[in-house]
Amino acid sequence: MCAIPTRDFAGLMALYESNYIRLRNLVPDLDVIPDTVISNASGALDLHLRILERCKFTTTLNLTYHFQDSEGMFPAPDMRVRIYHDARVGEVIACGRRRGLRHAEYNRMHNNYSIDEKWRMNRFLQKWLGYCLIQGHRFHPDSRSMRVARSAQRIERSLLAT
Repeated sequence: MCAIPTRDFAGLMALYESNYIRLRNLVPDLDVIPDTVISNASGALDLHLRILERCKFTTTLNLTYHFQDSEGMFPAPDMRVRIYHDARVGEVIACGRRRGLRHAEYNRMHNNYSIDEKWRMNRFLQKWLGYCLIQGHRFHPDSRSMRVARSAQRIERSLLAT
């Protein structure tokens, strides 16, 4: 088990590095993975991955579970992560839920958060990625545990409509 990074700039950078490593373990073939995929691990919730942007030095992705309530389907924790390939770091740039009593919203692109707030959000990602990996989630283009999400477009349309 790794030590918990300190809640300062150096600790935040350590979290970014750890998140990059865990994301690359979760999605080892990031450059060839389809834009929308679902990982199925036995006994676990389906993990949904959507590539939002692919650039030379960065990739932005969305990682979430889908839940159902009386109002329909909703994503949670609905995390948007930017991977910086040249620096080998991964950072949470947005996180939110569409509904729920504990509505959470974090958007680094539109707010100036403290190092402590960034640390907490990226620590959550680090722990969640570790949990996903322990459950057996992986996104491989040729893996049986991953299927291309044909229904994801319908789900996404229903989420955007609400």
